[in-house]
Amino acid sequence: MAHSSQAGARLAGALQTSAARRVLAGFFLTGLLMSFLGPILPAWGYHIRSDYSAAGLHFLAMALGIIASVGGSHQLLPLKGIRFLLVLSSGVAAGSLLALALMSPPVALGWRLAGIFFVGASSGGLATALFHGIGAIYEHDPAATANLAGLLFGLGSLTTALLVSGTFYVYTVPSILVFLALAPTFFAIVYARSTFAAQWVRLQPTWREALADFRVPAAILFALLLFFQSANEWCLAGWLAIYLIQKVGISPASGLFLLALYWFVLIVGRALAQFLLPRVRHGRLLSLSAFSALFGCTVLSFTTNVFGAVTGILFVAGGFASVYPLVVEKIGHRFPYFHPGLFNGIFSLAMAGGLLAPWLAGYLADLWGIRMMLVVPLLGTFMVFGLVLLIRLEAVLSGAEATT
Repeated sequence: MAHSSQAGARLAGALQTSAARRVLAGFFLTGLLMSFLGPILPAWGYHIRSDYSAAGLHFLAMALGIIASVGGSHQLLPLKGIRFLLVLSSGVAAGSLLALALMSPPVALGWRLAGIFFVGASSGGLATALFHGIGAIYEHDPAATANLAGLLFGLGSLTTALLVSGTFYVYTVPSILVFLALAPTFFAIVYARSTFAAQWVRLQPTWREALADFRVPAAILFALLLFFQSANEWCLAGWLAIYLIQKVGISPASGLFLLALYWFVLIVGRALAQFLLPRVRHGRLLSLSAFSALFGCTVLSFTTNVFGAVTGILFVAGGFASVYPLVVEKIGHRFPYFHPGLFNGIFSLAMAGGLLAPWLAGYLADLWGIRMMLVVPLLGTFMVFGLVLLIRLEAVLSGAEATT
């Protein structure tokens, strides 16, 4: 009897791990959806019209969709389970992309914003479900699971940029959107056939628990660092193609290819960061990363040729690559209930709020010129560097400098 119970437990564990691996693949879809606007805005002609405020509204709609989905997702998880939320989110994503295929200009802007809102809502729902669904393998090896999730997210973002770049002069925008909709359709079918254990749904910390940690200065500094780093990465991911097309004078396909280079360098840089983490002091690595990003933003701000654009991308993406993994690792040590990437508590609000940066950059670009698309992440990088210094100072004062 005992042997049968042990065999049953092993079988259940194997089934959970297998399902968790299928869930892990969903980070590819999340990357594809959340990076969607950077490549599609040039396809919608915003590199010609230079209506930066209108283009920025797409980012606002995406951010609002993600934020709006958080409450609903956490309500649905205990009631319907992980599979329901994964299938629902994937289905909404597929339907939204198909709807957007019918809403390309000159269709009124409001219709596209509504479609983008639901793309954001599906992204938020997916992110919530995915980080619950990978529980079986995350608890076994948190570092490897988080690294693989980040790699798949980056590959999804890279795929979107390469797909739009490679088909820019070959297919119409509606056709490209139909191709993109195939990905969430595939994932919806896979998840509909999967089974997930109910105990994988983890409870969220209460607002009182989250706010209690903010009596510690480190919590405020980490939250601000997440906010500005998220703002920096998504501001560049959203505007880089349009900026290079107009500032450097390259073709839309080339601008989108350089956006793909940005995502590629982020992927490689984060893989390299994992190699460096046990070999380099983390505070020093954060400082070097901030300097690299600062230099890259400066080069991109003043470049007028492809060589300068590539150089700037290499430095800025290389600098950004290690910041988020390092910060999440430190938060995990100081605040054990924090689950990397999960939209919960004050930290999730900081990350979701960072997605509003591309909207702000578009508004400022209408007022003071296209260079504001780079000025916003440039100023954000200054903030990141300053916060890194403050975090190191706080670690020294609190006696935690050996691990920071």
